[in-house]
Amino acid sequence: MVIYLYPEGVYVFALYQKERCVETTGIKRKLAIPAVWETEHAVAAHFAAGKDGEETVDASESRIADPAPHSLLVGALPFDRQAAPLLIEPETASWRHGVEALALSAQAPARLPARPVRLTGEPDGPAYARIVAEALRRLDRREGAVLRKVVLARSLHIVMDRPVDPLAIAARLMRDNSVTTFLMDLEEATGLPGHKMVGATPELLVARKGSQVLSHPLAGSAPRSSDPAADRAAADGLLHSEKDQREHSLVVEAIADMLAPYCSALTMPEGTTLRSTASMWHLGTRIEGRLKNGAMPSAAGLAALLHPTPAVGGMPRQAALDCIRELEPQDRGFYAGAVGWTDRAGDGEWYVSLRCAELRDKQLTLHAGAGIVAGSDPQSEVAETWAKFRAILQGLGIEADDSLMEFAA
Repeated sequence: MVIYLYPEGVYVFALYQKERCVETTGIKRKLAIPAVWETEHAVAAHFAAGKDGEETVDASESRIADPAPHSLLVGALPFDRQAAPLLIEPETASWRHGVEALALSAQAPARLPARPVRLTGEPDGPAYARIVAEALRRLDRREGAVLRKVVLARSLHIVMDRPVDPLAIAARLMRDNSVTTFLMDLEEATGLPGHKMVGATPELLVARKGSQVLSHPLAGSAPRSSDPAADRAAADGLLHSEKDQREHSLVVEAIADMLAPYCSALTMPEGTTLRSTASMWHLGTRIEGRLKNGAMPSAAGLAALLHPTPAVGGMPRQAALDCIRELEPQDRGFYAGAVGWTDRAGDGEWYVSLRCAELRDKQLTLHAGAGIVAGSDPQSEVAETWAKFRAILQGLGIEADDSLMEFAA
């Protein structure tokens, strides 16, 4: 059974959280933005020109009052800052209580009816280990390295025995209320009919409400265990890992440095803490700021400023992006980019597009990455990416035989 949370069941964009959800349908206007770094100018020009129109809000009792009663822009940023983002004004936007969507998601099937018939890793495990080893050579400061961290990703291409409905996947993913589930139609960006991205991300890139700005980066992770003692040991090991703490501090440092020129105050009230999802432990730091008067970029503009953070790219940014471009065999597209919304007031929320799948008919593509710093072990990074792939498959409700997984490894 497929559960349509919105009556038409046809979304351009949807974002589901524990507190609230937004679903949009139709495309009233697509913004022409040549590159990610030009996002803020395009957003400001769009709203200043009054080209936003009136959004349609379902006023039934099951809906909550729109917390941002202005017109919306929704969309996705690709990983590559030089590539064009997808930012659209939807025809309709509807807001819900999160508890309502979560209740509906409980009716989703435990497993998808579709099953995988072929899995292909790109690159496979041995090739990925070689790429990591090359990155470690470039990170060696004895060789005068500038690079401090690089995130290297790999893909898992899956052919299913029948088409997969992205809404059924979204309904399943919403069961884990520690993450934000998203659905984005990418057809306008890629020109590929039926091309959609669905995922459940644990990471808030940036949110803005008035002058308040919030970022909650995650870097450093470990798979969870069904055994309580082993699960606690995994969490403790992550919290006390010198390598993971160093990796995390680079991310926090970079985000704070990028936000500082726009903020009159910037704090990290909780310090570094453990953040858990149903399948993974993460190190996280909550960064809060107050924007200066006269320095008020929109939420979309702030997302474009911060993206890609060292959590998905590396540090320094350009050196890491050059390394990724040279070593990764595939274009990331919208993986490790960002998805979110912004309104006329500039408020909004943007999330890093992680733990996601791109879908077209019977074909799915998953992505997983690992942060490489001095001291990383290639085989450990292979294992980390496979732990993430398995977590995504489990969340999607896809059962993959061990023989298929071994073949793809």
